[in-house]
Amino acid sequence: MDEKAIEKRVSELGKQITKDYQGKYPILVCVLKGSSVFFSDLIRRISIPIEIEFLKASSYGCEAQSSGEIELKGDLSMEVQGRHILLVEDIVDTGNTLKFLLNRFEGLGAKDVKVCSLLDKPHRREQLVVADYIGFQIPNEFVVGYGLDYAQKYRNLPYIGILKKEIYEK
Repeated sequence: MDEKAIEKRVSELGKQITKDYQGKYPILVCVLKGSSVFFSDLIRRISIPIEIEFLKASSYGCEAQSSGEIELKGDLSMEVQGRHILLVEDIVDTGNTLKFLLNRFEGLGAKDVKVCSLLDKPHRREQLVVADYIGFQIPNEFVVGYGLDYAQKYRNLPYIGILKKEIYEK
């Protein structure tokens, strides 16, 4: 996806979130690190009062395949009980991280928890999870750019591209 397509879709998502959360004062939670670029662009396109929070959760480490083990580093700095939560993800593929986070926020007493994901890769799904807002549905390819990485590289690309297999299948 090129820069213009991403910019257009992020703007559309921001408008829809603004409409859906009117009068609700949600907490938008950025799932680090991959969502950071998307999150930054998205929140500037939401025109209602919001709060922001950050969580670092991962099941990839520096690998091309998910380990299935969710690593959560740090915790929230604000109370979420009774609040509307919008998790902002870079990509939903296996669904393991998302399922873990949904259960966590529900357990903390959030009023409701929804998901906005830049990318959706349903062919890799292991958990029954669905994002409420999706930027783009993609095929089962390893993608990088616009915050997404491989071994901490390529996050700064302004577009999303498919990483050649010879790079990560060594």
